[in-house]
Amino acid sequence: MSTDTSPELAAPHPLKAGDSFPDGVKFSYIPYTPEREDITSCGIPQQYNASQEFADKKVVLFAVPGAFTPGCSVRHLPGFIDHLSEIKSKGVDVVAVIAFNDAWVMSAWAKANKIKDEMLFMTDTDTRFSKDIGWTKGDRTGRYAIIIDHGKITYAQNEPGGDVTVSGADAVLKAL
Repeated sequence: MSTDTSPELAAPHPLKAGDSFPDGVKFSYIPYTPEREDITSCGIPQQYNASQEFADKKVVLFAVPGAFTPGCSVRHLPGFIDHLSEIKSKGVDVVAVIAFNDAWVMSAWAKANKIKDEMLFMTDTDTRFSKDIGWTKGDRTGRYAIIIDHGKITYAQNEPGGDVTVSGADAVLKAL
């Protein structure tokens, strides 16, 4: 007889094209403001209701295991920065990156890459969203990309290995 009284976790539900973006998805971020442009200045983390915000927009959401890590900073993020105007020219309203790091680290990562408000850098608080869809790397967010068009998933790919292939900017551009 088990004495464990913790609630049972729901089985992860990987996203696929045709699905609706889930309800109740919230991230945390620090919005860009000119007075907090310096990398050492902090802001106050705010909740970002992704389910609500993404409902009437075309969105590219990509996830990395960690800010300031070699794979994420050298191979993953730069493609999205380099191709940001091309991505947005395809009708994309929001480009957002999430990681397990807290909002202050994500804000500093944006500043280190000279990004102001043209891309959102957010935290997947407690990796809740990534766990819900089953796309994690241990305790961290996984490496994946999702395109959401007015609340509907049109592309959702989780990296099968350690490289950046299906979640990189080139793959996302082809899917747009």
